[in-house]
Amino acid sequence: MSVDHKTIQKIAHLARIRVSAEEREELASELSNIFDWIEELDKVDTNDVDPMTSVVQASATLRKDNPNDGGYPKKITANAPEAVEHFFTVPKVVE
Repeated sequence: MSVDHKTIQKIAHLARIRVSAEEREELASELSNIFDWIEELDKVDTNDVDPMTSVVQASATLRKDNPNDGGYPKKITANAPEAVEHFFTVPKVVE
């Protein structure tokens, strides 16, 4: 796919960037190369390739869920405006 100066000017306008006449020539060449590469990649048959999120087979390691109170509930509720038996108390908002 060939990118011309008019297309570069429109892209620059949409991106809100100023592109000089000298830069337009270089950008047109670079974008044309990128689009040619995309067209070449489009020819690759990927029907038998499974989608993947990484090139390395890795899975997240899970740890056992052991809930606890942190061991210092008095310190946690020390700055609370109001606490009852190491729990935060809040005003009722649903009637």
